[in-house]
This record gives sequence, C-alpha cells and structure tokens, in this order.
Amino acid sequence: MTKRPHAGLGRVLDDLGTTLLDLVHGRPDRTRALGGVAIHDPLDDGVPPPNALVLGVGVGTAAEIADLLRALGGHTAVGLVVRAPVPVTDEVVAAVEESGVALLGLTRGASWAQLAAILRAMLAEGDFGGVVDGDLFTSANAVAALLDAPVTIEDHGWRVLAFSGGQDEADESRVETILGRQVPEKYSRVLAERGVFRDLYRTDQPVYIEPVTATSLPRVAIAVRAGDEVLGSIWAAVKGPLSADRTTALIDASRLVALHLLRLRAGADVERRLRTDLVGTALEGGPGARDALDRLGLTGRPVVVLALSTTDPDTPTPALTTERQRLGDALAMHLSALHPRSATASLGDVTYALFPVPDDHRALTVATDFLDRVGTRTHAVIAVSPVAADTTDLSLARATADRALRVLRGGGTRRTARLADVHVEALLLELRDLAAAQGDRPTGPIAKLLAYDNQHAATLVETLSAWLDAFGDVIAASAAVHVHPNTFRYRLRRLAAVGDLDLTDPEARFAAMLQLRVLSRAERRKDE
Repeated sequence: MTKRPHAGLGRVLDDLGTTLLDLVHGRPDRTRALGGVAIHDPLDDGVPPPNALVLGVGVGTAAEIADLLRALGGHTAVGLVVRAPVPVTDEVVAAVEESGVALLGLTRGASWAQLAAILRAMLAEGDFGGVVDGDLFTSANAVAALLDAPVTIEDHGWRVLAFSGGQDEADESRVETILGRQVPEKYSRVLAERGVFRDLYRTDQPVYIEPVTATSLPRVAIAVRAGDEVLGSIWAAVKGPLSADRTTALIDASRLVALHLLRLRAGADVERRLRTDLVGTALEGGPGARDALDRLGLTGRPVVVLALSTTDPDTPTPALTTERQRLGDALAMHLSALHPRSATASLGDVTYALFPVPDDHRALTVATDFLDRVGTRTHAVIAVSPVAADTTDLSLARATADRALRVLRGGGTRRTARLADVHVEALLLELRDLAAAQGDRPTGPIAKLLAYDNQHAATLVETLSAWLDAFGDVIAASAAVHVHPNTFRYRLRRLAAVGDLDLTDPEARFAAMLQLRVLSRAERRKDE
C-alpha cells in the first residue's frame, strides 16, 4: 500500500467523509498539510494558525458564513466547518470562491468536542509511511481493505479511537458508535450478557459475533495486546465468518495496531506530565508562572480556575482513580472545544483547568453544562474562581477555588459554585479548623447543655438548634424534630434553665448558634 499524505484537508475528508464531514463547496488542496485546528470565537480577536481548519461553532446563517469565509481567506485557512444543514446561497458560494477556503458541514448528532478531538489526534499522529507506520486511521482503512469490511479501533473502555471509511455500509449500531465515539450501552450490555468480552480477552484469535439486533450485521473482533495486557480491540462489521487468509491478516494487523496504541499511550503520558508541570507551576504563582503561561499560550489573557473533584471518599482505589482520570479527560475535551487555549491537569485528587474567559459567570455556566452532560451517576463537583487578570492573581484564584471546592465536597445539592455562593459555609469550615487546631471545646450554655444531654439522654441541644434554625418559630421547629409544640415549649424552658441561657438576648443567641455551627457532628456525638 502506498504512503498516504500527511493530514491535509483531502486526507481528513477521506477518513471522516460520509461519517462526520461533508464537503459542501470548494476544491480542497490535497497537497497542503493542515497547520492546526482552530475554534472560531466571535468574542476573541485571536488569529488562527496558518493553514488551519476552523470550526465555526454557532455560525449558522448564510451572512455569518460568508463573512467568516472572507476573513479566513486573509489568514490562509484551508477550510471552515459549520453545522449541517449548511445554507448554500449565492453569497456563500461567492465567498468560497473568493477566499479559497473550502466549506464543510458537520453531520447532525456529532459533537464539536468529538470532531476537535479526532482532528487533533490525526494531526498529532506521526506519518511514518505505509500500513506498518501510518496512524490509526491509516491502519483502520488498511484493515478494512484487507477484510472488505468497515472497521473501528477501540480502546479498553470501548471508546472509538479511529475508524475506516465505508461506515455507511455497516448498520445503525455502527453509526451510533461512530457518532457517539463510544459503544452505546444498550449494545455493550447485550455483548456482555453473551460473554463476548470475556471470550475476546481470553484468546488472541478473532471472535465471531452474531448480530445484536435483527437489522445489524455480524461482527468479527480481536483484542489488541501488548504481552498479557489488553490495549484495545479491532471490530469489523462483516457479512459472515472470515476466511483463513483474512483471519491471518486480522491477527497480523492487531499486532501492528498494538504498536500504535503503545506509542500513543507513551506520547500521551509525556504530554500529560508536561501539561501537569506547566499548569502546576502557573497555579503556584511563583517566578516560573509567567514562563509556564507563555508555554501554555495564556499570557495576557484573563483566566478562570476550575477545580474538579468527586465527593467520594478520599481513600484511593483503582476504580476511583480511573474515574477521576476519566472525568479530568472529559473536562479537558469539553473546555478545548470551547476554547483551544484551555489547559487542564490533575494535581492530587483535583483536576484544575485554566479557562481563558473574561468573567466567572460564564465559567460557572460552562461547568454546570459539563456536569449536566456527565450526569448524576458520577458524584462530581466543580468550583469556579474569580477572574485572574495576571500571573500574580493565579495562586489566589486557585486558593479561592479550593475553598469553594471544600464546601462542595462536604455534601449538599450544589454541584458547582463560586466562593461568593458558599462564602459563609467556607468560613464556618475554616473556623472549625481553627477551633480544632487550638483544642477549643464548647463553653458556657452549650457546654452545660451537652453535659446535661449526655448525663440524662436528653435532646436539649437538638431542641435549641432547631429553634435557632427556625428563627424562633416554635411550630416549624417542633415539626422539624417531630414533637408536639407544647412539648417543644417545655424543652425550651428547660434548656434555658439548665444552660442559664437568655433566649431573648440576641448576643446570647448568636453565640449559641455560632458554637453549634462550629461544632462538627463528630465532636457533638463525642460530647454527648
């Protein structure tokens, strides 16, 4: 097989055409390599790199498309992608011809984040030539040619890393897999129930799989291994069992794909470590922060710090570590689709993101949207810092995000917050820390009530807390602790006498409320 060109627009259309992208109008230069992938932001005056493929997120009208095409022509862009269906008016056609920028349409159902990730993966891949040394998309097309069947290459988590052309010749389940870049749960569940994954991992031979539905094609799959480790798998939508020659070809291809996956993983590990070092240095705000921001491309931009974590126990487990890494990767992809200069890194059990936006309200909206997409199965929370105008503000922005994150991780219904949204809760947590560090114990009326409750198995502290929370409303407070209002009034009189507490004195009420708030549940139980 001859060597395919480095990732140019023609190459992109060969790999992604009919599945994700369609050429609407223009004559792509197949000899010119792409210089990068840029996301158009109407609020940002940034210039895309030379020979860029520009993703026109939110650009929909014919006038907007024509204006953007003419602007991109002056920056030597090779193509503009907008969401299908694309309005092809005389104005748009003229703008394509005038600018020399090809116009492409993104298939409905495919996400911008997915397209950006695939394009950047294609650009990141080295071009070493031939079937053996080509990238994953080259390998997928080569295997598809050998098997005469559309092929996907998937990682260990059933996420699609690359796919061949001709996916429109497969079936509905394959289309859903490509568009979602993940095997749909309804299909993976059936495969798991049939024991397909178990059989796949137990052998180094291809596994033939009967159709999942009445309208789907059979599959042939083979695990991609590096020694005893399973790196991923190759899946082909076939019309029947493979011949002996094609079986041998698929086995050989799996070994070549293993080399690619190992190289990708090694490159990703190096890039992840470098990105982590740069983000960590920037967040520290020391002498190296400005250089780190320069290398991240964030110098001179307002930046908001996002802090992502889970509310699960801090005790690390393999499953929790994997889940946190998955969330961090998902956040990185989500933010990069919105702004290509976003930088994300995991530091300890928190994933920090430097998100270049001019206000924290927009960042909060983005964080909320991300967690809505993730769903409630994962107990994740995101804290949002104020805007950091320069490097000296970044360490303070991180500290502010950390304070809000601590409140969110403590439980409750909030999943996103700025410090301003949870300031009182943060102050109380910090006051508890100070009291614990100094060995402070309850004093005055609260100490007397705790001692009385402990000695007599009473509930005077609970009664006082409910009354204070209800602002003195006996009916509401008694309902909260499930007793009759008359019983509650008796307990109020009793606690006032036992604790020598004047409930009509606002200073006494505030002092009691503050001590009750500062006491953790664990401390209160210990005293009781």
